[in-house]
Amino acid sequence: MISTTEVTLQYGGRALFTDVNIKFTPGNCYGLIGANGAGKSTFLKILSGEIEPNRGQVHITPGERLAVLKQNHFEFDEYGVLKTVMMGHRRLYEIMEEKDALYAKPDFSEEDGVKAAELEGEFAEMNGWQAEAEAAELLIGLGIPTALHDKTMKDLDGNQKVRVLLAQALFGNPDILLLDEPTNHLDLESINWLENFLYNYENTVIVVSHDRHFLNKVCTHIADIDFGKIQLYVGNYDFWYESSQLALKLAKDANKKKEEKMKELETFIARFSSNASKAKQATSRKKQLDKITLDDIKPSSRKYPYINFKSNREAGKDILTVNRLSKTVDGEQVLNDISFTANKGDKIALVGTNELAKTTLFQILMGELTPDSGDYSWGVTTSQAYFPKENAAYFDVDLNLIDWLRQYSDDQDETFVRGFLGRMLFSGEEALKKANVLSGGEKVRCMFSKMMLKGANVLLLDEPTNHLDLESITALNNGLIDFDGTVIFVSHDHQFVQTIANRIIEITPNGLIDKQIQYDEYLASEDMQKLREKMYA
Repeated sequence: MISTTEVTLQYGGRALFTDVNIKFTPGNCYGLIGANGAGKSTFLKILSGEIEPNRGQVHITPGERLAVLKQNHFEFDEYGVLKTVMMGHRRLYEIMEEKDALYAKPDFSEEDGVKAAELEGEFAEMNGWQAEAEAAELLIGLGIPTALHDKTMKDLDGNQKVRVLLAQALFGNPDILLLDEPTNHLDLESINWLENFLYNYENTVIVVSHDRHFLNKVCTHIADIDFGKIQLYVGNYDFWYESSQLALKLAKDANKKKEEKMKELETFIARFSSNASKAKQATSRKKQLDKITLDDIKPSSRKYPYINFKSNREAGKDILTVNRLSKTVDGEQVLNDISFTANKGDKIALVGTNELAKTTLFQILMGELTPDSGDYSWGVTTSQAYFPKENAAYFDVDLNLIDWLRQYSDDQDETFVRGFLGRMLFSGEEALKKANVLSGGEKVRCMFSKMMLKGANVLLLDEPTNHLDLESITALNNGLIDFDGTVIFVSHDHQFVQTIANRIIEITPNGLIDKQIQYDEYLASEDMQKLREKMYA
């Protein structure tokens, strides 16, 4: 078990947490949620001991082991992949290293033999003989094939390193598991594997995630950070949302009734306070009025951007035709003779295990790359707005946000431009921020402003939910559902795909699987699974 007593943390004059008392018990998975900047990652660092609070304490049951998803992707570059995973259980790894050093001694003594026997006993108690097999199983579940297990970490790409570090955190059945955005850089299959793993996990899990489907699948409780406090709710994310909204509505309704009662009493007092026959009643009403106090309902720190894509003109029937496209990138064929037609009103989710294939297709369709063979054509009535996976190049300029967005606007009026920034929560002085100092989430919201300005009737979005908080993801989700044009998008957010897409196109090594079907139905279909196995064989 892990708990806190009166934990308080201040940065300068700002109190991030004040007198937080909370208990996390075994057998439960706690989703830690809150607006960007509320302190979710910071609170995990307090629990892990990486950050010391100004006041208060963290208590861990003696003898229990805590594991954390590491964020430094280069920390283990000189170590082998399997060894990196097993380093997640520090004591087990120390025993393995100590044993190897003893057995390697050229002058192995009787004393060394006694020490080795002690280590072997402790090693067996920790199920050490199964350590490599467990590490390999975790890696395979998270999409790291056996061929990479003997590589060093520096030989892996960034996405693969993240998966190895996640396997490291999960390794050895820790008593307390702290996971900060564990689904980042995972494909949908790996996320599904992790969901099942955590669903069946019997110890304590505390997780920060912006994936609503993931939180709904794994969480038994939601720990909501707001106003420097943490409120615990029983149930998953959807249950938290419904119950918190209900609690807010009940509080507002209660205040409304009190206000109506106060108005009624004030009217009576004003009418009869000077009337001798009614003076006592007026005095009684005055006492009643003095006793009524309105509940203090603080506005939440959560802010929802207003994402509303409107096309300037309606597209005709011809949207997009892709004809036998092929493309090799850095010696790897990522697109192999693919063809499809996008129809008016389609909302297509591109899925598949090869991330580069999907990004490459977008880059070809937007004219950023040239295919090796094949061609594509956009309908003459279409206009496209593109959200790339990597957007840093757009913000490498010394401009404030007003001038940055002006670059993409036909109307140069500041009030007009500010209107689009305001929808994305950049109002007042926020709109004067420099573009080159924005956070990842702020850059994403600026890109949405740019896309809305264009008024396109076809939207192409490559991982648009990366870096966004739950509120922005919800706003984008609703905005794309309401959009009356055509959408082609990639996302690892299960709920996002399920609620937006009416068509699934999976890019496989042996061609496309193209079905007019919702995502859950696609995943559940036995026919689809057999077809997928065949296409990946």
